[in-house]
Amino acid sequence: MDANMAVIGLFVLPFVGAPLVYLVDRILLHRGSNSRFGQWMTLFLLVLCMIGLLVLWTQNASHNSLWILIGSISLHWDGLSFLLAFTVVLLATLVTLFSGPYIGAEKAQDKYFALLLLMVGAIIGLGAANDLFNLWVWFELMAVSTYLLVAFYPQEKGSLEAGVKYLVQSAIGSVFILLAIAITYAYAGTLQLDGIRARFVELNPALIGAGMLFIVGFGVKAALVPMHTWLPDAHAQAPSGISAMLSGIVIEAGLVAMLRALFALGAETAWWGTLLMGFGAINMFLGNLLALRQQQIKRLLAFSSVAQVGYMLAGIGVGLAYHQPTAIAGGMFHLFTHALMKGLAFLAVGALLYALVISQNRHTPLTLDDVRGAARRYPLVCLTLAIALLGLGGLPPMAGFMSKWQILVGGFMSQSSAGLALMLFAGLNSVLSLGYYAPIVNRLYQQSPSEVVEKGGRIPGLMVLPLIVFGLGILLLGFVPSLMNPINEWAASSLMGLGIR
Repeated sequence: MDANMAVIGLFVLPFVGAPLVYLVDRILLHRGSNSRFGQWMTLFLLVLCMIGLLVLWTQNASHNSLWILIGSISLHWDGLSFLLAFTVVLLATLVTLFSGPYIGAEKAQDKYFALLLLMVGAIIGLGAANDLFNLWVWFELMAVSTYLLVAFYPQEKGSLEAGVKYLVQSAIGSVFILLAIAITYAYAGTLQLDGIRARFVELNPALIGAGMLFIVGFGVKAALVPMHTWLPDAHAQAPSGISAMLSGIVIEAGLVAMLRALFALGAETAWWGTLLMGFGAINMFLGNLLALRQQQIKRLLAFSSVAQVGYMLAGIGVGLAYHQPTAIAGGMFHLFTHALMKGLAFLAVGALLYALVISQNRHTPLTLDDVRGAARRYPLVCLTLAIALLGLGGLPPMAGFMSKWQILVGGFMSQSSAGLALMLFAGLNSVLSLGYYAPIVNRLYQQSPSEVVEKGGRIPGLMVLPLIVFGLGILLLGFVPSLMNPINEWAASSLMGLGIR
């Protein structure tokens, strides 16, 4: 199998598998069978996607970009495409393992895995889109699949409300994106990303306006403040596996789409970088402040995602403003480590939610007081949750510390007062975040368990296995962060065109 066929396979497998999974699961459920066909078929297809990614990596050892034409769709496969695809396939594989028992009793389980596959395929397509129109199409396909998964519990008022809020805000964002595409086409005469970039040496007011529209439109999905208000409800109400996908990769996909568009308009200029630095500072500070006051754990984790996007923006913004590839590579590294850490956090909380709430035939939120003393009954789940939370807080030897450290190093290398100030601000915000991560860990390991914990059920082993894999990955990258260097640097090089090796 050559590299081009591997890329095509990454698109074909999710989109062919999704209807197959839905139809077979639908038939089996209609016959009264409690089959796990959808889960295992989805897992099989995702493993094939991961094999395709490994083929791409080995066949393209020199890390050259691939240009592929499928009908009228032009694809540009580069380091950023690879990072996004690798992250979504890895995360979706572990979420699929986790989700079998979690949604096994739900009437809509036939739709769950099919929509998950559609989401994976859309994100892979978004990362490889080579023109603004198809970038928007993949972006919308990702949004449509996630709308339905956010509102997965139609009998719950909060779930429907979160789905509607997500739908309305995303639709408004899409209008901004279409306006930006129209302005760009009017001035560039093309929608090809490389073609747009070749036509403009300097930004003009119209392109600055288009860029601002792109930031607002894609920023809704990327949880940029103040376009983040859909996020806490959606993450809190969705099934925990989907919460992990929303926080771990969907908001990052929105960020990648925004960067692709800005890159085409001349994102290497200091103006765009400075703007992203500003958004990064606001996201970090406001996300942390909002998380501090939360009592529901999934809402707390959702607001912390707003802050974590801020760290990515800080690294990428400094890199764009001052041409520091180390800072951009740090932002790419944090994109991946955040997917691991937040994916683990939501799945571990989901496992506790399953044992303490869902097993009791309830759909109420899990609060901080509910998990008091949970480590006495669920030691492995609580240990992995603690690893995720402390990693998100930036404590060594977790992966989150290493990715934040690389961002800080890149920022200090800029030798600019704005870059240095932002890095100091980021460091202080990382300490501030421990103000809401540490209390969760403290409650988990208290001696006297809560009444909810004492009445909790057992957690299936299949739900615990992905938690162990995530936890080991976080620790491994904390001790050996250089394992991700080739991917991070290729992604940064693809974004900036700096030829990093």
